[in-house]
Amino acid sequence: MAMTFRELHYADRPLVLPNAWDVPSALAFLDAGFAAIGTTSFGVASSLGRPDGGRSTREANLSLARALSRLPCHISVDVEDGYADEPDQVAEYVAALDVAGINIEDSSAGRLTSPDAHAAKVAEIKRRRPGLFVNARVDTYWLGQDATVDATLDRAARYVEAGADGVFVPGAAEPSVLRELAAGIGVPLNVLVVPALSIDELAGVGVRRVSTGSLPYRVAIDAAAEVAVAVRDGRAVPAASPYPDMQARLIRYEQAPG
Repeated sequence: MAMTFRELHYADRPLVLPNAWDVPSALAFLDAGFAAIGTTSFGVASSLGRPDGGRSTREANLSLARALSRLPCHISVDVEDGYADEPDQVAEYVAALDVAGINIEDSSAGRLTSPDAHAAKVAEIKRRRPGLFVNARVDTYWLGQDATVDATLDRAARYVEAGADGVFVPGAAEPSVLRELAAGIGVPLNVLVVPALSIDELAGVGVRRVSTGSLPYRVAIDAAAEVAVAVRDGRAVPAASPYPDMQARLIRYEQAPG
């Protein structure tokens, strides 16, 4: 890992962060050459048979963070809203994660929370873990609540003042909006994949990090169903990694130090 996680946000091109939901998906991203891997709360929750956003991933993310911390890459964990309302409880949880970064969102149960309350969480996390890259998520556009540039910048400014190292605005996709957000936030802007815009085009409007979010998980679920349907209907099945290759990948992971 030649560059730190923080440095990756200031490289020549935006950091593309794939989001894993278990060890095998993270190993696949690692083998594909990614220097940093995030997690997806939707993928983790869905794997448990639970909907996203209900604080159901608390224990699963502790286990996943421990498992992924052995990998020779930077790991960032999506901790939803921190799984608590009290800043000290959130910071205590985050302090137990042996990772390079986290995402923490300013909404709970589908509603925006007070920006002051979220800023307090960010500040307490940074007090406990000053070196952790805290990516503060602003859910205005994601939830369609206060979805304006001004409201988003106001929330982002409070989180940056509290110590946030980056700001994540999922759902923002219009180039003009992204340009205003990137210019006004002052720390690296993170967005989800925007199908209409290439990585270079996102860089051109000031985006510094692009997360795949739950997209790989959702594609994988669709692909699994498509394989079964193809077998049932007598159609050709898509190519897949050979069983011995994936088994060898898991054996290497199991035998790796740590």
